[in-house]
Amino acid sequence: MSEFDQVLDAPESTSGEVVYGGFLLRFASAIIDGLILMIPVYGSMFLLLGSTMDFENPEAMEDPPIALFGLWYLFVIVAYWLYFALMESGKNQATFGKMAVGLKVTDMDGGRISFLKATGRLFGKIISGLILYIGYIMAAFTEKKQALHDIMASCLVVKK
Repeated sequence: MSEFDQVLDAPESTSGEVVYGGFLLRFASAIIDGLILMIPVYGSMFLLLGSTMDFENPEAMEDPPIALFGLWYLFVIVAYWLYFALMESGKNQATFGKMAVGLKVTDMDGGRISFLKATGRLFGKIISGLILYIGYIMAAFTEKKQALHDIMASCLVVKK
């Protein structure tokens, strides 16, 4: 086993056995997904703020209506939901971040998860984060490398 494989959890399995996606690979995929999602999130924020600017008279610029921020926040929630739920329940069973590091999301039998289960898993991440990210850290210590939201949704994250 190379030093790189040791750092990134376990080596690929050649015997057909399931190799679970460990904490470091999942963390790397989360960083990639976060960078990808920054484009629509911050792009839409700049559009929102730009729509309220008076470029000819910057001193006369008004604050954007609070309703616009409510709509923007709703857009962000829907964007995250659709990105994760559609990609993880889709044919690749993975977001772009998971694909980049060679992971996929499965049910407990190794099959593809439904859109509803992927939605439940995503919103379970809120609970994993609310408890000081302990729900995420659990992936480093559980037998099947499951985070709290994986356990709640009866899912596994495995190496392809």
